[in-house]
Amino acid sequence: MQKVNTRKKALRVGAVFIGLLFIGGLLLMYKGHDAIALGMEKKEGILTAEQVKMSFDSVSGRLLSVHVKEGDEVKKGDVIMEIDATDTDLAIEKLQAQIAQLDAQIRSQGGTQVVNYMKADNDETQSFRQIDQQRAAVSAAAATLKNSQIDYQRKAALVSAGAVAQSQLDDATMALNVAQANVEQQQQLLDKLLAGAQDTGNTDSLNLPTIAQQRQAASNMSNDIDALAQQKQALEVQLKQLQVQKERLTLRAPEDGKVLKVLAKEGEMIAPSTPVVLLESDRAYYDIYISEQQARGLSEGDTITGTTVAGEKKVTGTIRLLTKAPGFADLKQSREKGQADLTGFQVRIFIDPQDGVMPGMTIGVNDSEFAKR
Repeated sequence: MQKVNTRKKALRVGAVFIGLLFIGGLLLMYKGHDAIALGMEKKEGILTAEQVKMSFDSVSGRLLSVHVKEGDEVKKGDVIMEIDATDTDLAIEKLQAQIAQLDAQIRSQGGTQVVNYMKADNDETQSFRQIDQQRAAVSAAAATLKNSQIDYQRKAALVSAGAVAQSQLDDATMALNVAQANVEQQQQLLDKLLAGAQDTGNTDSLNLPTIAQQRQAASNMSNDIDALAQQKQALEVQLKQLQVQKERLTLRAPEDGKVLKVLAKEGEMIAPSTPVVLLESDRAYYDIYISEQQARGLSEGDTITGTTVAGEKKVTGTIRLLTKAPGFADLKQSREKGQADLTGFQVRIFIDPQDGVMPGMTIGVNDSEFAKR
């Protein structure tokens, strides 16, 4: 029986406690004493520094060294941590060696191509000279043949008249045959030099097939050189990627600030994009809450002057956020006023760095700041 009474008593106490909480919440709601409403009344905010979670960008590996400790002040670009770059360095050296090898091949092929073009030009010059000489030989043999023909005809006439012996005609006949044979021989040599080219009688207009083939072979080497150049370009892209990757193995401070927390230790394996350092930046802000009437004359980018609660220092800041505030301050009925309260607005103010003003301090804004707008 005693246990039953004790349990009933506990239930009554719990019910009373819950009722008091409910009534208190209603009172807060109707009287406007929730956190937003109180903030609108005081217009004070705690100065907060923005924090940056630093991580290695898209790279992983064993953490080789940590250059900072908690509480250190750092400047933008300072080295914070380094991941072991041994494998990346070896890969870079390998690619650089391959690129150097391709450069050597490109230079060699280019040199060979130039030599082949020069050889074709030289062979063409020599061939034209030989052709000209052979044409002269053909002309000389033709002149000799013509003289032999004239001599033969004269001797034949003299033999018929009995003026000379038959032996002289025989000699003229032999000379004629020799001259004829020489003309044919010299013409064959000329045809061989021309080797299928159309003989127009003008060396400048000749296109020798053999020389043309030599030039075409030299020109075809350009394709091989282009293929080597494309291979080199692909390797250079890989090299740039590795160099970017190596740069990312060194973590640098993105801006000035203070190291709040070092989340990794030397020797640990670091995963990509995993936070390793928590940095407190020099960018600091505080939030205040104002009424709809006060917000009406404000806009983002406006300048606001606040005052520190401790020391009463004037602090100039810029509004970066002006938005409707969450909470109970949205058009609720007030019993005392008998009318609806206006919507509350959140104002986030970023301050300019100032001596004696640090994160954690409370900054308030006087109503006069809004009345003058």
